[in-house]
Amino acid sequence: MKNLKDKGTKAILKAEEKLDMLTFKLKSRLGMMHPLQIVPYRSYGTPERLYVKGRVLKDKGITKSEEQDTLWENLLNMYRRFETDEVPNARVQLCFNNQFHEITTDVEGYFVLNLAPETPLVLDDIWHTIELKLIDAPVELKEEVTATAHVLVPPPDAEYGIISDIDDTIMRTGATSLLESGRNVLLNNAHTRIPFHGVSQFYKSLQLGRNGKRNNPFFYVSSSPWNNYDLLYHFLELNEIPQGPLLLRDFGIDETKLGHSDHMSHKYKEIENILITYPKLDFILIGDSGQQDAAIYSEVVKKHPGRIMAIYIRDVNIEKHTRKVVSIADELKKGGGEVEMLLVKETAEAAKHAAGNGFIFVEEVKEVEKEVEIDEAGDQ
Repeated sequence: MKNLKDKGTKAILKAEEKLDMLTFKLKSRLGMMHPLQIVPYRSYGTPERLYVKGRVLKDKGITKSEEQDTLWENLLNMYRRFETDEVPNARVQLCFNNQFHEITTDVEGYFVLNLAPETPLVLDDIWHTIELKLIDAPVELKEEVTATAHVLVPPPDAEYGIISDIDDTIMRTGATSLLESGRNVLLNNAHTRIPFHGVSQFYKSLQLGRNGKRNNPFFYVSSSPWNNYDLLYHFLELNEIPQGPLLLRDFGIDETKLGHSDHMSHKYKEIENILITYPKLDFILIGDSGQQDAAIYSEVVKKHPGRIMAIYIRDVNIEKHTRKVVSIADELKKGGGEVEMLLVKETAEAAKHAAGNGFIFVEEVKEVEKEVEIDEAGDQ
């Protein structure tokens, strides 16, 4: 049965790949693959290795959102995000500290490279830039195509890292309702999407920590597709939420995802990779009760004992999900209670717990509460 399932999976993947290549060749012949662009994704690394990821696509002219954008403009931009024209077999040159590397894009236009710096990194900033240039493609290069990638490297004196979900954790999306989620995805932009009250200040407090250096790194792990990368990045920027690598998932068919819980497998894998990359750094995990965050985080605690300092789960007010989180939290307590999973309705509750456990300054709780009041006033 398993062999039959594997054969079916491979057949689907092969068919999708052939269709993608045929579409690309047809559009290339018709001159429909210009202009091109490199889309770099913020990622992470260590002083010894930098992980760089991006994609080469036809530039659809997606505009940066403005507050006064109409629903039609939002809908058009979202259509352009998902109706992508990928460029396979393109050659991308990466330059870091006068060190050059080349990588070829896959059938979906993605490229991934683990770059080993020849000289030690200067860790005076947590972000390091890598220049990207498109040097060859299966279509004529009519213009120079460049971009800049940003890679986060936590400093050695970081106190801890923070791994956070996005949908219904930071941003109100209604992910548990297909209708509400669809409306938010299609009709809202970075300006009109609403953060939960107090999130910006709480995350800044965690970034500040207790050493006052504001260098605790953030990592955002979400089941949102890479197509939404620019929107999510802009949302964090607009709402002054600390920037960090955005670890999203491929929207297409993936051999590792068919027959599995995509949300569970993607998130767990990304979190585990972060913990393996930084074996000396402990983490705080933040999610919501809407999907499987509590179950995923509980599994992380079991597989990586001693690495998780606390877990904060935002309650999305759906009774069956709330009961499940409470059950998982109780199981963690029975297992030794070294990690507390806190189910919270308001951001200030998490801030108070963090202050009480020495993760943030006690004074920061009042700052979070002030921001909550301002946010609530803005809703009225």
